Amino acid sequence: MLLSRTSPIGTFVRRAQLEFTRLQFHDGISLWKALILFRNPSLRLWKRRHPGAGSHTFDSNLQTDSIDAGRKLGGLVYGDLVDDTSKDVQTSTDDMEKLLDYQAWDVEFREQYGRSCGLWFLEAWKAGDYSSSFDNLHRYFDYAMQMGEKGLYQYALLNLAILHADFGCVSEAITALHETIATARENHDLPCLNYSLSWFQQFWRTHPEESTNIRKKGLLGSEKEALSFLKAKAKESNMWTLLSTTHLNEAKLVLSKGDSVAHAFESVVKASHLNITKGTSETVGGQLLMQSVIFDRLGVRCQAWIYNELFLHCYAQQAPSMDVLQSHCTRAHQLARKGRYLEAVSQMEQVDPETLRDLKHQQYWTTSLGIIKVQRSLNRDNLDAAEHVFAQLQAAQAEVQELHVNVALVEIELQLRRRDFPKAMTLLEKLLQVLDQQEADIFQRLKVMILKARIYDQAGIPQKGFSVALRAASLAHKAQLLPVLWDAVGAICRILVSVNEFDAAVRLIESVLPQALECEDCGLAALLFSCLADGHVGAAGQAKAGSSQRKEKLIKASAALDRAFDEYSKIEDVRGQCEMVAKKATIMCLNGDTMLANDCAAKYLDIRKATTE
Repeated sequence: MLLSRTSPIGTFVRRAQLEFTRLQFHDGISLWKALILFRNPSLRLWKRRHPGAGSHTFDSNLQTDSIDAGRKLGGLVYGDLVDDTSKDVQTSTDDMEKLLDYQAWDVEFREQYGRSCGLWFLEAWKAGDYSSSFDNLHRYFDYAMQMGEKGLYQYALLNLAILHADFGCVSEAITALHETIATARENHDLPCLNYSLSWFQQFWRTHPEESTNIRKKGLLGSEKEALSFLKAKAKESNMWTLLSTTHLNEAKLVLSKGDSVAHAFESVVKASHLNITKGTSETVGGQLLMQSVIFDRLGVRCQAWIYNELFLHCYAQQAPSMDVLQSHCTRAHQLARKGRYLEAVSQMEQVDPETLRDLKHQQYWTTSLGIIKVQRSLNRDNLDAAEHVFAQLQAAQAEVQELHVNVALVEIELQLRRRDFPKAMTLLEKLLQVLDQQEADIFQRLKVMILKARIYDQAGIPQKGFSVALRAASLAHKAQLLPVLWDAVGAICRILVSVNEFDAAVRLIESVLPQALECEDCGLAALLFSCLADGHVGAAGQAKAGSSQRKEKLIKASAALDRAFDEYSKIEDVRGQCEMVAKKATIMCLNGDTMLANDCAAKYLDIRKATTE
């Protein structure tokens, strides 16, 4: 039977014949002996059928008398078969070379695959794919352990803890970090230990609700003790970047607890000294952001804006992406407080799209932008749009305590605009309870306290909020939180006006108004000017009818109402504008100027009409 050269069987035969031709002599002998061994089990049956066969039927040369299996040549070729001592087939040198090449390739493949797993882990982490990132992290460090890199075990645990924390598995993160610290101590890995403690201290501030569990496990003492330990260890091991970061964290702790601002400045100056003398440029951006936060809390927001802008222009490329994102969001909120909403949205759009590929960053950005949009809708008195955006905010909140508090404040503001005071007070009490349990930033707690006094004021019982407003003012003065202090003073003055203490309210507001204007907060300025106008009108009511003192007070009240109207107009607060126009119309009626009063009434209607359209 002839085989076609192109048929599958013909191709196989040609390939087999080619390989047989290329075999070396040693490989040919090995192949022949393997065939003999393969046939050996059926040798007895074959001899029964062929009785005339000799003892060495596997080779016709041995059937002759000239060559015998027991002689030297036969023993050299078939001795092991005759004695039945052959157990395995010998490996050729080509096979050994191929085996060594395979082993080298396998080692290289494991290294490259391990690195690929590491890259896949980072990509999945960035994309928010928890299961894939978890699996790739395990594969990466499994290959690292197989390659003999056992010193990476504590770093595997550290990455696992950070991964758990980013995806909200807080208890698992604490457990993994506990094991990280224990392993780093056992292996005397001081850099890993210091970094773990530093990250743990930051994790503690990010998740204050877990502070009780952390203390029970005995991982850290108080925050001050942890910072002191980190500073000592970082200085011993010459880890200047960690030491600078620890100084900045200490400044954050001082501000959040409401301690001395001078102490916070001292920590920032120490970090700045290290950045200059030791060349730790990686933390210069964090230092500028901390200075911006300090000046913002001191009410010098023009200086805070300058530090923020300096960070974005000079150090954004060296800083973590989260710091850059927070800087953009902070600038956007500063612009929104001035009523420059379009510029605020444009500032948010300047964030690098690559940064927003991370789920955590995307949630932070979305929440910050949503808060700005909700606030604008509330100012425009478009409550339906505000409620719609707020529902989206609740669905995609970032895991940052500050944003959680801001979202809660927006919800309370929404209920105030709906005049639902019982629900607003219920939400506020729940928020206060959460902040007290978590030992939150004093800035946030004071804002909530002032909002409580404001709820009492709008509900018609301002005197009930006097103690709250007075306590907030005292704490704000002690902590040097000047924007909060001016807001608290405004709440106190509204209470004074309600109890007919008009002169005291006017003097108090006039004493703080110049510094309050430096805060560049149109809403705060409008509230203070409105309260000042109420104080002047109340004082005019106590003066004699037709007296010059009464006219002077009414003129000052009218000027204050104009300033308040301008501030409300900047932030597009419709209710505030209407209220100021209505008050001014009342003053015009008291002065007997009916034409101006009618103009104010027409302006009031125009504002309302523009809102409905």
